Amino acid sequence: MIVRWLVPAPVQGWDEGRRRACGALAGLALTLLGRSARAGAQIEEPLADSVRTALSSAVAKSAPPIPEFPDLEKRLAYLRWLGAMSSRLRRRTTEWLERKEFLQTVWYESRRAGLDPGLVLGLIQVESNFRKFAVSGAGARGYMQVMPFWTRVIGDGDASKLFHMQTNLRFGCVILRHYIERERGDLFMALGRYNGSRGQPQYPNAVFGAGKFWEFHDVPPTERTSDATGRFEKAIGGAS
Repeated sequence: MIVRWLVPAPVQGWDEGRRRACGALAGLALTLLGRSARAGAQIEEPLADSVRTALSSAVAKSAPPIPEFPDLEKRLAYLRWLGAMSSRLRRRTTEWLERKEFLQTVWYESRRAGLDPGLVLGLIQVESNFRKFAVSGAGARGYMQVMPFWTRVIGDGDASKLFHMQTNLRFGCVILRHYIERERGDLFMALGRYNGSRGQPQYPNAVFGAGKFWEFHDVPPTERTSDATGRFEKAIGGAS
């Protein structure tokens, strides 16, 4: 999208205050343009009744996303992920509780849909740059830039709910999983379909590139113990 700002050319006698006001307006325009959502347009396609029913069930309301873990180690691994991601997200919001709620929901909805949370965070960065109320030129809404027609096809028809954090993330993750299945596991093609640019490399490559920043490589317990032991022995050796 190209926006042309028509600014009158300076004329003799034009005062400095007007020139400054005009410059400020142009600066504001460029700022707003830079913040526009990047999303393309997911294409509404006919769905088989069985697929529509399955997707409708997948986005149905549920309890708040409270992670559950089968053992302590998995809970600790999640807390390490949460700490690492929160640190990376701090430059976007300084509120810890806001980061925690957002990341907890991303983790929950990603895992629920069988997706990698890092990939989902990369997609959110490309689609909306983590802006809850982002709206694209095509009308896609929220963090994951979901097209409003999805609420009619598999939801209750209320597109305003796409600005609700959990609803938006759930729709986005369910839709991406649906596209992955449509593409028989081909994530590159699925991402293109999500963006409405199937077969073109720009969008999938952008998501993959952004996702690298959100990758998380946890250290296995044995390596953590060994590393801690090594630091302890080194400290003892240095003190002797």
